Amino acid sequence: MIDRERLQANADAVRRRVAEACRRAGRDPSSVTIVAVTKTVDAEVAEALIGLGMTDLGENRAVEGAEKVARVRGRATWHFIGHLQTNKARRMLERFAVMHSVDRLDVAVELEKRLAAVGRRLPSFVEVNISGEASKGGQPAAGAPEFISRLRRDCPHLDVQGLMTMAPNVAAEETRPVFRGLRELSRSCGVAGLSMGMTNDFEVAIEEGSTHVRIGSAFFGGMRGTETRNGAGPEGGK
Repeated sequence: MIDRERLQANADAVRRRVAEACRRAGRDPSSVTIVAVTKTVDAEVAEALIGLGMTDLGENRAVEGAEKVARVRGRATWHFIGHLQTNKARRMLERFAVMHSVDRLDVAVELEKRLAAVGRRLPSFVEVNISGEASKGGQPAAGAPEFISRLRRDCPHLDVQGLMTMAPNVAAEETRPVFRGLRELSRSCGVAGLSMGMTNDFEVAIEEGSTHVRIGSAFFGGMRGTETRNGAGPEGGK
């Protein structure tokens, strides 16, 4: 049974934190899209979040996520935020409206082929490994402008709207150079969207210009039955 009172309190707290970070940065809170990452909870909890007004939800697995999306009733925009294998492209496109992790040319080409066949454009973010950590995926920062230029030329059905990154797992303030670096890179790439910031660092990300924050565990703290599943972490990424 869902602890709806706790879920409501957590959602209200997330909204307050986003609004306060926007106030510090001189931004309108409506300029930040909160993507509630539901990969560690079941469809019933995801549906409850929609009922609380969270209209943007995220999943990081193409097959399992698509099955959850299919079971959830209500109006929501579903964001795919994980690593995509080319053989899972069809399943992802069947259910998800936005992709945050275009990281390789083979993935882009496969998506383009399927999108072109149905005349659809997919709002997308190119994942960039700003921190340079070997454990993280994404295009190297130096190659991002050329990669985006190629996508615009060869994959016109990928509507590249911004960049995405995952910061190192360090204290929140220590992530600031990473987020600032992505913001500066976005200018040279000619895109405005910035998908950056998770539960432990989203306020810093907002202060540095994030337009999409991917928040998981902040929604589910103190709730029974929302433990991490399949060994996956609670946040939005790989």
